[in-house]
Amino acid sequence: MEQFLLNTPIRIVQLSGPQGRRVALVEEPQLRLIAGFDSVFALANEAIAKQAPLSKIVLDHVSAQNLSYDDVYAQKSDWKLLPPADVPGAPERVLVSGTGLTHLGSARDRQAMHAETAVDESKMTDSMKIFEWGRQKGRPAAGQIGIAPEWFFKGDGSMLRGDSAPLEVPGYGEDGGEEAEIAAVYVTGPDGTPYRVGLTNGNEFSDHVFERRNYLNLAGSKLRVCSIGPELVIGHDFKDVAGKVQILRCDKVLWQKSIRTGEENMCHSLANLEHHHFKFEGHRQPGRMHVHFMGADTLSFGEGVRLEAGDITEVAWDGFGRPLRNVIATHPQQTQPVTVREMK
Repeated sequence: MEQFLLNTPIRIVQLSGPQGRRVALVEEPQLRLIAGFDSVFALANEAIAKQAPLSKIVLDHVSAQNLSYDDVYAQKSDWKLLPPADVPGAPERVLVSGTGLTHLGSARDRQAMHAETAVDESKMTDSMKIFEWGRQKGRPAAGQIGIAPEWFFKGDGSMLRGDSAPLEVPGYGEDGGEEAEIAAVYVTGPDGTPYRVGLTNGNEFSDHVFERRNYLNLAGSKLRVCSIGPELVIGHDFKDVAGKVQILRCDKVLWQKSIRTGEENMCHSLANLEHHHFKFEGHRQPGRMHVHFMGADTLSFGEGVRLEAGDITEVAWDGFGRPLRNVIATHPQQTQPVTVREMK
């Protein structure tokens, strides 16, 4: 295990299979199962209880049992990849959220999407105003509090999908579009202290057509499934990360883009984003997990691409393991309203 003992990031996955749920260390091209733990959540809580580095807990419990990562990733195994963050049996204890207008690219695309809502072309949209506020006050000095970013709620843990799982456009949705991001995973300790567990590839799937209709629809456009994984990276910095996103249609590349994230490419510091998420007492409840999307550099919708059923999205960030792949699926259009039964 010497290769993992030099303060380098390690990568882990969650799986389900013949032995139930397991966690495994990525040791390409193998996965080494971790003994005694069925979730990242359990590993993180063990690290908190022992006040030990999470990587040490992982490495201390790595077993000799190996799986072929190639077979698992290609879905040729009895073992299936899960999202690398959840609370087993209790999705309601996971808060999925995100921060927008954090990247130069996101501001450009949002400005184009919302330009029609501006009174005239000489005035900035509200989106650009928030972005400019971030540029001016989003990177405070250590110990200082910067301006709040845009924040949105995506749902609980039931909204999370893993690698190869479908990203579904619901019957009430007008569209579904990828947003290639890095998501941070957190656990709150017994005293409410938030701990950053790690970082992962993310696709913060959203309804951009609904949002473009009016920027006040942003909140509703974000209440969609999203995907993370396949790997959770422990110990990776968030300074400057390069990546690539692409859309495949009929096995051919429809659209692709080089992307970049990390603090050097953002108007908000990570510390400022984390403060403004965890400043809320309700976000510091003990025994909870948080998955927070850090914002996108660019999106295909901003360049006129509309995803269709069967399209495959791929998100890959350098140093974050294998690409996150998902197929787009659509539900039949919803034609009947949801009815509420009165209790008499």
